Amino acid sequence: MGFQKVNTVDTANEMQRFVRSLLDDVQAFEHMLANDWFESDIVRIGAEQEMCLVDKKTFKPATINMEVLERLGDDKPWCVTELAKFNLETNLSPREFTGDCLSQLEAENLHYLNIIQKVLDEFDASIVLCGILPTLRKYDLEMHNLTPKDRYFALMAAIQKHLLGTAFELRVEGIDELLVKHDSPLLEACNTSFQVHLQVAPKDFVKMYNIAQTLAAPMIAIAANSPLVFGRRLWHETRIALFQQSLDTRTTHDHMRERLPRVNFGSGWLTGDITEIYKEDISRFRVLLAGAIEEDSLQMIQDGKTPKLRALQIHNSTVYRWNRPCYGISPNGKPHLRIENRVMPAGPTPVDEVANAAFWLGAMVAMGEHYPDITKQIDFVDARDNFLKAAKFGIDTTFTWFKDKKVPCTELILKELLPLSREGLKKRKVKSADISKYLDIIEARAREHKTGARWALRSFTALRKEVTNDEAVTALTAAIIKNQQQNKPVHTWKETSIGDLDNWHPSHIKVEEFMSTDLFTVQREDLIELVAEIMDWRRIRYMPVENNKGELIGLISSRMLLRHFAKISIEQDNTPTCVKDIMIEKPVTVSPEASIIEAMNKMREHRIGCLPVVKGKELVGIITEMDFLRITSRLLERMEK
Repeated sequence: MGFQKVNTVDTANEMQRFVRSLLDDVQAFEHMLANDWFESDIVRIGAEQEMCLVDKKTFKPATINMEVLERLGDDKPWCVTELAKFNLETNLSPREFTGDCLSQLEAENLHYLNIIQKVLDEFDASIVLCGILPTLRKYDLEMHNLTPKDRYFALMAAIQKHLLGTAFELRVEGIDELLVKHDSPLLEACNTSFQVHLQVAPKDFVKMYNIAQTLAAPMIAIAANSPLVFGRRLWHETRIALFQQSLDTRTTHDHMRERLPRVNFGSGWLTGDITEIYKEDISRFRVLLAGAIEEDSLQMIQDGKTPKLRALQIHNSTVYRWNRPCYGISPNGKPHLRIENRVMPAGPTPVDEVANAAFWLGAMVAMGEHYPDITKQIDFVDARDNFLKAAKFGIDTTFTWFKDKKVPCTELILKELLPLSREGLKKRKVKSADISKYLDIIEARAREHKTGARWALRSFTALRKEVTNDEAVTALTAAIIKNQQQNKPVHTWKETSIGDLDNWHPSHIKVEEFMSTDLFTVQREDLIELVAEIMDWRRIRYMPVENNKGELIGLISSRMLLRHFAKISIEQDNTPTCVKDIMIEKPVTVSPEASIIEAMNKMREHRIGCLPVVKGKELVGIITEMDFLRITSRLLERMEK
């Protein structure tokens, strides 16, 4: 989406003009390949750093990216917007893949992050590097938080236009389960990554692209850093599922027609040349965006000039392969090819990110030497299966590797891939100090069985035994920031404790963040004795009453039950009593978007100890005085300390 001048395709003429340019670009590309136009005598690397912005007091998203960019000024072209107002991205300089390129990459990244953080200090905000921000709420992903730029509005409108169902759905199962509908594709903004680019000679592109596909799984496993979404423990690298589903315009059908999602791993090995990928994407996916294409790529070819291939680049930017082919023009005017690795999450720290990059880059080089055709070693279906397993289970994955061998992740990395990576970096004459620094981090992660995902899962699970969901994700985010500022590799991090939550401000919390969603409910015709038993078994004091559509229609409290049973014991009335006979028919409720202060005021005003949480008519949660008591006691403990 780097090209700014894009728009939705509103007329048949617009579509036809753009598609004509798209086809011309493919033809121009093929001519340049056939006539050896591409740069092939140098190898460069590059990277893009995506990040989240959070408030220093609440650790919730800070929707200030446009203000930060304005304060940075026009002389910082390396910092650009991303989809949501709480995201930014920096583009690191391309550099030759040799010598101290890796330490230069880390130093430049740290330099840019420090410049941005100084500006954020003026807004009382912080950078967070993580695949998915733990404190993100569903509310943060509504359209009011879309970065106000035409290209983003055009992209959202185009995706929405091609939606076959009625809403975007997230269905992810891990330790917990997430089943939720959302009305916009802005869910994509959950994901932040550290995207690494490797320049590849045209003659090697097929070989290297297939190797990148093979390495995607172990890379995810050792770099996994995104296990939490909306306070749910899901996949080790939930970005993989979330990114695909956030832009998935498909829906279910009676017949099993295959439709590849726009975010995908691919449908098979690459066998021809790079244009095979572009042709498949043009064939499979409708054009989402067009643009004012001012160049005639075929005429430029005839004139001996290198075209920018804008139409092809625009379409390529709306199909999200985890290993994406990229076309660019070098400073010398020659075109070049790159593989963009999109599987690695942002964070946990800049040094971890460069360690991930070093591991991948070195393995790519060495495997290119050892395996002229990796497709003879492993089936594509196994590479794709490994990819999904790695996203789910991270470092705990067992892979189906070469010649159908089953290999645990840590064994594969320590015994095979790390030695290959060291060999590949040496071949590129990378400084031995850099090789040791970054690959030793990968080795320590594997030996200690500790990735960002495992650290987060262990910390969050321990915290949830003591505190509310909001306190847990907030403490986790605070700890991430603290460790990032010291640039400590994640395998050295201690598990988070509630002591990391010095600045927690519950007044900013929304009801949806601390309400109970694991509900026990009854219906109108249920016997009151059933209600009493359930409340006793589950030790609860309030029982919502709902209909068969999940809509709230009443409420029963333990006090009401006491009055009822006292009455029948006096009157010795054995007539069966149903829920409808004693329930409150129109209980006071609160919406999930309300603040904790609004909820407390409502409970005090009505002198009640419980608020069912409803969205429209649907019952989505419940809050009680005990929830407020836990928050208050935690605050008092903190004040005491």
